[in-house]
Amino acid sequence: MDKRIETQRLILGDAVAEMRQLSAKSVDLIVTDPPYNLGKDYGNSSDDLIFEDYLSWTKSWLFEADRVLKDDGTLYIFMGVRYISYLYNILERDMGYHFNSWITWYYTQGIGKTKGFSPRHDDILMFTKSKKFNFYLDNIRVPQKYYRSINNMRGANPSNVWEFSHVHYSQKSRENHPTQKPEGLYERMILASSKENDVVLDPFVGSGTALRVTQQLNRQGIGIEKNGAFIDLIEKRLMQSFTGFDSIDARLERVPNDLNDKEVRMTYVKNHVAWFLKNHQDSVDDFIKSVMKKYKNKIDNEEWEFLSSYSKYAHPKQISLF
Repeated sequence: MDKRIETQRLILGDAVAEMRQLSAKSVDLIVTDPPYNLGKDYGNSSDDLIFEDYLSWTKSWLFEADRVLKDDGTLYIFMGVRYISYLYNILERDMGYHFNSWITWYYTQGIGKTKGFSPRHDDILMFTKSKKFNFYLDNIRVPQKYYRSINNMRGANPSNVWEFSHVHYSQKSRENHPTQKPEGLYERMILASSKENDVVLDPFVGSGTALRVTQQLNRQGIGIEKNGAFIDLIEKRLMQSFTGFDSIDARLERVPNDLNDKEVRMTYVKNHVAWFLKNHQDSVDDFIKSVMKKYKNKIDNEEWEFLSSYSKYAHPKQISLF
């Protein structure tokens, strides 16, 4: 059992009713993927309210979310195109929240169309409760293309367009849930807008992605779900051993060009693994192999041994670099 499972609170019940039981201003961050009102089958509920009822319900849960969120807190919400403009207006005009970012999650596979263009993205709205809010950029930077000593080699801001693969049905991490989101998405939002031991709430926790990520990032998670079957699968998910999140921004495996100095290169490799791949252990080997390929003519025996300490291979010289 993961030792951090006790920091995750899983609640069976209706989101609005259960949030009313939480203390005011007790949550540091809310990250959630509510129903889009597109008729999805969630087992024990129908996602097909009439337009006015859906907006009324949306306001109900948002006002409870506002009550429990701290004044310097942040709110991330996934939403489909049909209702996202209405959601934006509720947050900004009705609730007085401060717009920060409209994030586009781009993916390469999705619904196919023969008339019109096939959708290949989802949207995430980022709003803050006040102008004073927490944002930890160093936690979410991505590697740059070129090494320059004058650059911040901690990496660059990932921007508001994020590319992560879907959690495909063939992946072992895929749960029996219709709208499971990649862990890498939640990793970025949670790292950007909270610190260790902060309280992160997902009032529509679904397949449990938010709790799985908060569990591994040393945050206190609260997840609310009204389908008991999903509660069972989340509990099992939280008991699983951790070998890395199920998705990654491919740029986190990128090896910068112009790392020509040996000492700089070795320092960079050490920092890269610690900064970018801490929660993606299964990507470390590919990164090390990329370093070997890119700089194979510059690496001496000392550096080979250094790189081998990060690799699962017996010795990095034994793998093909071509």
